[in-house]
Amino acid sequence: MSGAAVRARLAGKVALVTGAGSGIGRSSAQRLAAEGATVVVSDLDLDGAGATAGLIEQADGTAKAVALDVASGDQLERVVAEIVAEFGRLDIAHNNAGIDLGAYASLVDTTEEQWERVMSVNLKGVWLSMRAEIPAMTKGGGGSIINTASAGGFKAGPGRGVYNTSKAGVVMLTRAAALESAAANIRVNAVSPGMVRTPALERAFAQNEQLEQRLMQMTPMGRISDPSEIGSVVAFLASDDASFVTGASIGIDGGGLA
Repeated sequence: MSGAAVRARLAGKVALVTGAGSGIGRSSAQRLAAEGATVVVSDLDLDGAGATAGLIEQADGTAKAVALDVASGDQLERVVAEIVAEFGRLDIAHNNAGIDLGAYASLVDTTEEQWERVMSVNLKGVWLSMRAEIPAMTKGGGGSIINTASAGGFKAGPGRGVYNTSKAGVVMLTRAAALESAAANIRVNAVSPGMVRTPALERAFAQNEQLEQRLMQMTPMGRISDPSEIGSVVAFLASDDASFVTGASIGIDGGGLA
């Protein structure tokens, strides 16, 4: 497929990406824009969202940055309403915003505050996002929603119980929404990345020199993915090339769950 053909794949579409200030969300927003979509770049960190929008515009794409806390249903309803008012439609949503505890913690050592914060963003935030997006897409005749789950949603690990549970919940939310939205021509899928070279992971590598090699050894393909490799799958799921794909959770983990 030529570069021009790839760019035309999402021409005329309007997309919302949450957690797009860096990492996977930034790469996803850039890829959607490169393929022709107008992208609303949202993040709790408006400066990060603005930087992503700037990168898109430097590459001759169209983007708008907005501040958004996905744990707030009111904010999500407002942002989606503003997108429809300004651009006339919402065709694509990548619900990517997520957080972790920042350190390994057993379930016994996890506090209620930590549990509530992770679940409010990773799980409740995806539900609230879809609750706002699905009615807008229904009015527009359909759309594609991609949620960021995780390979950790399929495999338990010591000290990862809260995060992994939240991501397992995203997989089930995705399936439920896919069934409920199919008649409205809305496809709902999830991407389940393994280890991705995000700024957070790079900071962890800087603190632990052995961590990078250990993670690479745990992955059959022997390396850590780049965020752009997640963005390419998001763009596929957003496009008509995935027109009969819904309710799926696509692993992007170098064979880690094989």
